[in-house]
Amino acid sequence: MKRINTLLFSLMLLGLLFSCSKASLSYTQNGNWVSRAIFAGVPMGYGSSFVVGDNAYVGTGLNPITPNTKLATVYRYTPDDIPTSSPTGYDSAFGGWKQMADFGGGGRMKAVGFSIGANGYIGSGTADGITPLADFWQYDTAANTWTRVADLGNGTKTYPRYDAVAFSFGNAAFVLTGFDSQNYFGDVWQYDPGSNTWSQRPDMPGSKRSQAITWVYNGLGYLVTGYTPGSQWQSGSACYDFWKFDPTKTGNSGWTRLRDIYNTNSATYDDAYTNIIRYHGVGFVIKGTTTGDKGYITTGSFGSSNSYTWEYDFATDLWTEKTPFEGTAREGAVSFTVKNRGFVATGISGSSAYDDCREFFPNQIYNQYD
Repeated sequence: MKRINTLLFSLMLLGLLFSCSKASLSYTQNGNWVSRAIFAGVPMGYGSSFVVGDNAYVGTGLNPITPNTKLATVYRYTPDDIPTSSPTGYDSAFGGWKQMADFGGGGRMKAVGFSIGANGYIGSGTADGITPLADFWQYDTAANTWTRVADLGNGTKTYPRYDAVAFSFGNAAFVLTGFDSQNYFGDVWQYDPGSNTWSQRPDMPGSKRSQAITWVYNGLGYLVTGYTPGSQWQSGSACYDFWKFDPTKTGNSGWTRLRDIYNTNSATYDDAYTNIIRYHGVGFVIKGTTTGDKGYITTGSFGSSNSYTWEYDFATDLWTEKTPFEGTAREGAVSFTVKNRGFVATGISGSSAYDDCREFFPNQIYNQYD
């Protein structure tokens, strides 16, 4: 009997050690969200953003409080730029945020932003929540001015939409997908700033969609999540197909399908892929973590607003769940990577909008007091 008790004790101790191993730690100890200076504008959602150098620019959006106001204001965010005094344009309560010239196209929400060189761009969206827009505007970061550029289209016909996404590579950018209140899109448009023209590329081979998330990593674009239309037999739902885009290739040869973000494979790697799918979420890339370069998605909606955060490994094409976004669950936030640091700000849930800004540290232990 003594020998049996000793064996049982040894097994129990071994199990306890394994239960505390890093591999079985709760995801709530796998990443930490840290509050940063609150957004200097009014609480809002469905805004747009772009990054130039060490600055992020956040603008447009919906303020649901007063009432359903579409915004044209734009703010620049510089991480850690907290002035010791209060120079013109700063509020001491909003360290790092500075108001810039209003967006030239007027108030709107669900627009798309991107940058090329030293200039930022915002366009498309909707000013009334129904009518789609096709105009695009260039922001000169040095002069703090907006100039209208070519509308989205071929010069003869425009293709207005909202809830589109974009890729930006060197001297060109691509705007794709979206919704025009009747149709969902899978088309791809390339913008050339030198000629100020748009040219249509072959449609992406995946599901037509809106409200997706994009990353750019090592010269390649990644498109994931979003809302896809249904048919007369099936209502629309969140997309589970995941795509990589090489802008140097012609035709549809530039698109590669990656592993689905839902449990669609008979293998075990995706058995826990239960809440990656979403729409109106946000994403960012952080390079050089202790485990390699990673992409992140967080917030969004799938029936209701959520805060689920997932990490994508570019090297293995696999996902790992991380600590949920620490603010209130929401959709329509903005995100950006500045100085190789990932941030999420603003957002909306029902009739509530938010002005918090948080930075994610993927390899820190969760701390609820940050």
